[in-house]
Amino acid sequence: MTGKLYIVGVGPGHHDHMTFRAKKVIEESDTIVGYETYVNLVEDLIGGKDVYRYAMTQEVERAHQCIELAKEGRTVSLVSSGDPGIYGMAGLIYEILAESGWDPKNGLPVEIIPGVSALNSCSSIVGSPLMTDFAVVSMSDLLVPWEIIIKRVEAAAQGDYVIVIYNPSSKKRIHQLQDTRKILLKYRKPTTPVAIIKGAFRESQTVVLTDLENLEKHSDKLGMISTVIIGNSSTYNYKNLMINPRGYQSKYNLQEETNPELKVK
Repeated sequence: MTGKLYIVGVGPGHHDHMTFRAKKVIEESDTIVGYETYVNLVEDLIGGKDVYRYAMTQEVERAHQCIELAKEGRTVSLVSSGDPGIYGMAGLIYEILAESGWDPKNGLPVEIIPGVSALNSCSSIVGSPLMTDFAVVSMSDLLVPWEIIIKRVEAAAQGDYVIVIYNPSSKKRIHQLQDTRKILLKYRKPTTPVAIIKGAFRESQTVVLTDLENLEKHSDKLGMISTVIIGNSSTYNYKNLMINPRGYQSKYNLQEETNPELKVK
């Protein structure tokens, strides 16, 4: 008997920002697996289920266990904060299945349940910083060589992308964001707006709006649950909001009244 494996994105942490589908499949599942911090985010939804909690560095172990439990006939939800397909567990699950010769058509049923990622949740808190093209880069060099990350940062800086930075620092990783800032200052003004959002939509949430020049002064707000959004050449701050113009102002008069003929009578 074959069960099913759901890879569930539970969003930023608050249930108000979890999708209906995510709640539904967690309720349907008889087994919950995940990094202990993420499991805690859905604690009130998993009563009476078998729960397997893992430490942060045990991704491979929990991926194998999810697959094995589902093959035994269980309905398993592997929970992840944000979206599981963005720096989450979805990729690892598919890598392991692909190496085993798994066939998506008639093998173990696997479904990804998308969730609100940090780039969505954090940008909504500080305004509209992602209105034009943007790049997303993780500062974690645990799995990706730092030389590769540097190349990606340089390319995004040259391309004038708004940049969203995941995993900006940890106790052992301090220089990465400092190096990134130096690269960006080659291409951007020191006054370029920067937002630091820590623990978005959680009780511990903090938000700092600063600029590229003063980014290092706010190192105490950085960590694994922090996201940094760095504006491009068009981004500006307005009354504690970070705005990235889409380009309408060059085409339209934004102060124009609505066409009277279009008004509802």
